[in-house]
Amino acid sequence: MSRRIAVFTGNRAEYGLQRPIISAIKNHPNLDYQLVVSGAHLDTNFGNTLAEIVQDGFEIAVEVQIEMDGSALNGTATAIGTGVIAIGEALQQLKPDMLVVYADRFEGFAAVVAGSQMNIPVAHIEGGDLTEGGALDDSIRHAMTKLSHLHFTTNLQATNRVLGMGEEAWRVFTVGLPSNDLIKNGEYATREEVFERLTLTAERPIVIFTQHSVTTEFDQAGAQVVPSLDALSRLADEGVQVIVTYPNNDAGSDQIIDRIRAVSHANIQVRPSLGRHLYHGVLGLALDRSLRVACAGNSSSGIKETPMFGCPTVNVGSRQQGRLRGDNVLTVDYSSEEIYSAIHRCLFDGPFREECFKTSSPYYMEGSASRIAEVLASIPLDRKLLQKTMTLQGEEQNGWHR
Repeated sequence: MSRRIAVFTGNRAEYGLQRPIISAIKNHPNLDYQLVVSGAHLDTNFGNTLAEIVQDGFEIAVEVQIEMDGSALNGTATAIGTGVIAIGEALQQLKPDMLVVYADRFEGFAAVVAGSQMNIPVAHIEGGDLTEGGALDDSIRHAMTKLSHLHFTTNLQATNRVLGMGEEAWRVFTVGLPSNDLIKNGEYATREEVFERLTLTAERPIVIFTQHSVTTEFDQAGAQVVPSLDALSRLADEGVQVIVTYPNNDAGSDQIIDRIRAVSHANIQVRPSLGRHLYHGVLGLALDRSLRVACAGNSSSGIKETPMFGCPTVNVGSRQQGRLRGDNVLTVDYSSEEIYSAIHRCLFDGPFREECFKTSSPYYMEGSASRIAEVLASIPLDRKLLQKTMTLQGEEQNGWHR
């Protein structure tokens, strides 16, 4: 009898990272997937990402509505609370053998709370990573680690941090970033498709930009995106083709969207969401050295996925502080001049561009998704899996010590 694996997804970026995992589960002879879709997927203001899931050929087992007000922090607290209740009801209906949850989103945290409290073994992807720059991601991610029963990490540094939290070694698997499987296999939009769908030309440089709010500074989100938009407008004046996508639905996102909507320039196009296929297609243009392509903003994709394409990247502000990165990433402050200069370097500095082409990804390991599926299919579903043991005993030796 196949194991039923519930997979929770709450927003576009998370789904793009999970897609190869869902496919691997779907294609495994001893696994069946149950897709639980929630969060921004069900909010048309953030793009029609529900349609993307259907277009990818996946069946949605259940849609879970979560109340979210992006204008205030208590909206996130409300979303977590209503999410725990609604996701718990969905899991009660589906009765999965295991639950797979990704990364560090508040919707995923609600899913982990619901699943773990229902004695459903939880597999957490991307635990142990760091983002120390003011977002609440680290707190959420590490809390999800302690609530989960299996850990699939993207790099050895992350593995060491999970072990350092007292997790048993047999629970932790270093598998790399699953979405890099798709990139390595060339599963993204072709050059021709990108140019046609986004009305781009090869004769002029291209910049793709996404900036999310920093949760602990959500009231400054609007002001923090203004320098980026000013720099992009200046580049657009010079003929650069700019694609701006909406942020995630975090607290402060409404401020960013308001500023984005106010931008009016012939060379700047605004898209609520490109979807994983087209987004990776834009980054994939960087593989053609005759084109000048750069990524900018503060999305984790600018850190984790751009090295696979050798795409020069400008990371703005503190949101991704502490995250492991390749040599293709430049980090700047919320300064229009710094942002402009860094993007200009990404587009026109030959030696730096050559360095970017040669960079290696610290997140790539071959066959990441299939390795995850194999563990999900083979790990014993017993009391040992559910009953966690803390490996750090805290013995006293000549006084308390770390």
